[in-house]
Amino acid sequence: MGEKYIAPSQELDAFHCPYCDSYAHQIWDDVYSDFNKHFEGIKCSTCQRCNKRAVWVEGKMVYPGVSMAPLPSEDMPEDIQKDFSEARSVVNSSSRAAAALLRLSLQKLMVDLGEKGKNLNDDVASLVKKGLPEKIQKALDSVRVIGNNAVHPGQIDLRDNETIAIALFELINIVIENTITQRKKVEGIFNKIPESAKEQIKKRNHTP
Repeated sequence: MGEKYIAPSQELDAFHCPYCDSYAHQIWDDVYSDFNKHFEGIKCSTCQRCNKRAVWVEGKMVYPGVSMAPLPSEDMPEDIQKDFSEARSVVNSSSRAAAALLRLSLQKLMVDLGEKGKNLNDDVASLVKKGLPEKIQKALDSVRVIGNNAVHPGQIDLRDNETIAIALFELINIVIENTITQRKKVEGIFNKIPESAKEQIKKRNHTP
C-alpha cells in the first residue's frame, strides 16, 4: 500500500482531494452573497494540487458527490472489491449500510484466507490459532462487531458517525496488506532463489 489515505474533513488543512486523489493542502473560504452577506454553515475548500473546489454544508462535503472512503488495496480480490466499492458509494449517505457491506466483504475474505466464511467469529478464532498477529485480529474483530451493530443496532450507533465508518475501510485495507500483499512480496522473492536451495529448505523443515 502507498501513503495512508486521509479522508476529506472540514477539520483538516490537508487531505486526499476528491478530484485528483492527491494528498494536498486545502485553502478554506467562507461563502458570501452578492451583498457580502455571510452564508452560515457553508464553506469551500480549494485543492492546492489541482485547484478544484469542493463545497461543504454544515461540515459535510456536498459537492462533488465523491466518496470520502479510501480506495481498495491493489491486492484486494475482485469479488471483495465489488462489495468494498459499493460500501464506498453509500458511506456518505448511510454509514450503517457501508458498515454492513464491509462486514460482508470481510466474510468473503475469510474464504480467500482458507476459512469457511460462514461464521466470522469462528473464522477469526481459527486464524488466531494459526498465528494471526494480534493487531490484525483486532482489525478483523472491529469490522465484525461494528458491522453486526449496523445490521442489529446495539451499543454502537453509526447513523451519525462517519468517522467510525471511514475507519472500517482503512482496517479492511490493513488486513489485505498483512494477509495478502506481504505474502505476495515474500513469495515473489522466495521464488527467485535456486531450486536446489528450495529443496534443501524443504528437507530442513521436514527434519524431526
